[in-house]
Amino acid sequence: MDKADIAQDYIEWRTEQALAARRAMQVPASMLCRAECEDCGEEIPAARRERLPGVTTCVACQTIREGRR
Repeated sequence: MDKADIAQDYIEWRTEQALAARRAMQVPASMLCRAECEDCGEEIPAARRERLPGVTTCVACQTIREGRR
């Protein structure tokens, strides 16, 4: 094995480490909050977004959705 092969192996190893670290840091889509309600477009209050990770609707629209069930 020459120096070029060793360097290439090291680069591949570091790339895999970096990608694994990045994947570990990513937040699942289900945990992302929207700033605006997907139904009416109004802003979702920060307190609601903090308490309910992944929320996508405002209280009024969520109430309507739950009433339809």
